[in-house]
Amino acid sequence: LLVFVAIIAKAAFDPAMLQQQMIARFGPGRVALLKDWLQTIEVAKSQNDEGKLKRINDFVNRNILFDTDISVWQKSDYWATPLETIGQGSGDCEDFAIIKYVSLRMAGVPDSKLRLIYVKARLDTVSGPQQQAHMVLAYYLKPDAEPQILDNLDIHIRPASRRADLQPVFSFNSEAIFA
Repeated sequence: LLVFVAIIAKAAFDPAMLQQQMIARFGPGRVALLKDWLQTIEVAKSQNDEGKLKRINDFVNRNILFDTDISVWQKSDYWATPLETIGQGSGDCEDFAIIKYVSLRMAGVPDSKLRLIYVKARLDTVSGPQQQAHMVLAYYLKPDAEPQILDNLDIHIRPASRRADLQPVFSFNSEAIFA
């Protein structure tokens, strides 16, 4: 798990190679979105962390549609790379969290400030409240600070204390697993 995250976070992204891979695997239809994603990251590099978080969170939530792994990948659980998520134009909660994590790392946010968090999300459904396994991305200004939550269920970045619908189970980044 940590190896997967570390490889993605530290990968050198060559735009021309990514475009070739995109076309080979998904056809030319998603190249514009790939270019928009890379441009978003470039613009974010010059912003402070708050600006980076907002730009990346907004881009992903606006351009990627939520769908299940069964529907997108015909598998019960699949963690897509950012290129795969862009190529499909959709993904589940892990895919949203991973592309945001990688995008922020590429934009210059230190790994020590980011964690993927596995949570139990309380959802209000027509048959009543239900708990569901879910993943979000958290940003920590300082190690002991309250994290800001980037999520696809709530498009706004909010402090963890304002997300009573989420119960953390564990978190991780390319450096460690946190209980």
